Formats: sequence, structure tokens, C-alpha cells
Amino acid sequence: MAPAFEDNNSETLPSSFSSGSDDGVLHKSKVTVVGSGNWGSVASKLIASNTLRLSSFHDEVRMWVFEETLPSGEKLTDVINRTNENVKYLPGIKLGKNVVADPDLENAVKDANMLVFVTPHQFMEGICKRLVGKVNGDVEAISLIKGMEVKREGPCMISTLISEQLGIAVEKFSEATVGYRDNREIAEKWVQLFSTPYFMVTAVQDVEGVELCGTLKNVVAIAAGFVDGLEMGNNTKAAIMRIGLREMRAFSKLLFSSVKDSTFFESCGVADLITTCLGGRNRKVAEAFAKNEGKRSFDDLEAEMLQGQKLQGVSTAREVYEVLSHRGWLELFPLFATVHEICVGHLPPSAIVEYSERKPRLSLLEGSTQYY
Repeated sequence: MAPAFEDNNSETLPSSFSSGSDDGVLHKSKVTVVGSGNWGSVASKLIASNTLRLSSFHDEVRMWVFEETLPSGEKLTDVINRTNENVKYLPGIKLGKNVVADPDLENAVKDANMLVFVTPHQFMEGICKRLVGKVNGDVEAISLIKGMEVKREGPCMISTLISEQLGIAVEKFSEATVGYRDNREIAEKWVQLFSTPYFMVTAVQDVEGVELCGTLKNVVAIAAGFVDGLEMGNNTKAAIMRIGLREMRAFSKLLFSSVKDSTFFESCGVADLITTCLGGRNRKVAEAFAKNEGKRSFDDLEAEMLQGQKLQGVSTAREVYEVLSHRGWLELFPLFATVHEICVGHLPPSAIVEYSERKPRLSLLEGSTQYY
């Protein structure tokens, strides 16, 4: 669900976050956004509008930027701080004068007690290693990252990676849903930080479900893009989306028995899936891949079409495939498996509708439990 950018100063602060100490000094939270791509810049803008408005937050929002040199010869951070605009990844949108771009990761996080992680998931392990011992002991964190790390022992959620590497209790944000594990009050603080009258955020007690919705919907969006590129029509696309949602739910519940069915009917589930399959970079590039009959690689199309932004669906499809193959689940998830096989050239794009001949044994997915 795409956020709008209007600000509104009429919203009141919940009482649970407005009280100060006995001497009247308010303890303020300071926010750093780790990442500055399209979604990171949008998140910074949303957050910055609220930190100015809410007395429980410091005005300034730091945004860590992976430094790049623009065609003009200027550094990206210098341009952001001079123009108040991320001219490469979110051109034409003012971020807010209280957003400060910082190319030094350690400096960007050193005074923060709220960290927002929003980078391509394949970079997160390296970022976490750089931050070990560099963050405050009382820091809270949220992951806006869509993807997973696949290790020999099994899949690792990005929120788990952050928690284990940095010792931080991490919530998970997917579009307009915050997943939390235990502390509802902290979750509501994140809701408050992101919410605007035009971007409604809710909290659900299901970190893994929210995280996997945000991860797996990009694989389904790749499938939807194939359908669009082959001009198969809306009925076929709707069927792919429905089957994709079913596989998202089944895969999530096989990995984590705690995942709730209701999560898939939140904004992070069916709503985000629909939005991503109708638009978004994964669908767009997959459409071009199918139109080229798979003769141009995703890497080439990504470089040409996304101007430095990264696809998540292709890498996530590979990671999901590794999990399915390792655990002997390939027959249970024909859509997920077929998306990967098309992406790597083992099958033609037209196979996206032929997979249905390999019907999953759905009875094995009912009442599924956690497997390791």
C-alpha cells in the first residue's frame, strides 16, 4: 500500500507516550534509518513528519546513506542534505528538513535509541557485523526488510539475524502492519512513529507472519509479472495471486507454527500482495523478462529498468527454493518452485500456468507444525 505524503498536525499523542519524568523533562527517542533507497527514503519522510509533531521524539532523523557519486560528480549525501531530496531513489519528493543524510554508519547510529532497518536483505549480515558493540544498550529496532537469509541449518528471518547479532529486540514492519512478539506498548510506539492520516498502521502479535508476508509476496509478484508479460489476462493473474497467497500461508505455517491465519488478512497479507502484483518493481521486471521470452537475464533488466534499485523477488525465490529442496517440500509448493525455475532459465515463462498439473498434496499442509 503506497503511502501518501501529506502532513497533518491535528493528530493527538496517545497518553502512554506523552508523560515525562517527575521533574517535567520528557525522555525523547532519537531515530536513525539504516538505509536510503526508495523505501528507506519514504520511511524517513514519514518518520520525520511525525518526529516534528510529537514531543516524545527528537526532531532530527538520521538516515544512513551508502555513499555514491552521482553523474554530476557530487556525493549523494551532499545532494540530499543540500536539496532535502534523494534525487536518485526518490526524486521530486522532499524528505523533510529534519532528515540528515550520513554516509558514516557508526556515526549515524551512535546516539539513536530507535533503529529502522531498511536495506536490501542480502546486505544485512555485513551491516550487523559492523554495528556489533556500536549501538546503545537500550536501543529498540524495527525491520522493514523483505527477504530471508538461508543457511545450512535452515532459513533465518532478518529480524532474528538482527536480534542475534546485535542483541536487540526487533519488531517487524511490512507496509502498514507492525508485527510484535510480546510488548504491545513498544509496538504502538512504532505505529505512532509511522502513522499519518493517509498511511494507517496497525499492530499484530505475529512477527514471523508479518515478516514472511513481506518476503514471500515478492515471489508471487514475479509470477504475476510473467502472466502480464505473456498477456494471459486478469483471470489468470487473479488465480496466480490466490494460489500464491495459499502457498505463502502454508510455507509460513510449516516454518513457524506460531504464525496466525488472521495475519494474511491484514494489510501485510492480502492487501500488500494485491498491490505488489498490480504494480511494483518485481512485477514490472518480470513482465519484461516474459516479453523477452527469458532471453534477457533479470540482472540485465534490473540494471536497465531500476536505476540502482534492487529486486527482492528473484533472490527470495532462490532462497525459498533452497529451503523447499532441502526439506523435500518442492511438490508441496509448485508455484514457488516454478517461479525460481523460470528465473534461472530451467523453464520458459509460459510454465507459470503449466505448473498446476503438479498438484500440491494440500492434505499434508493442513495442521502443519514447525519443522527444522
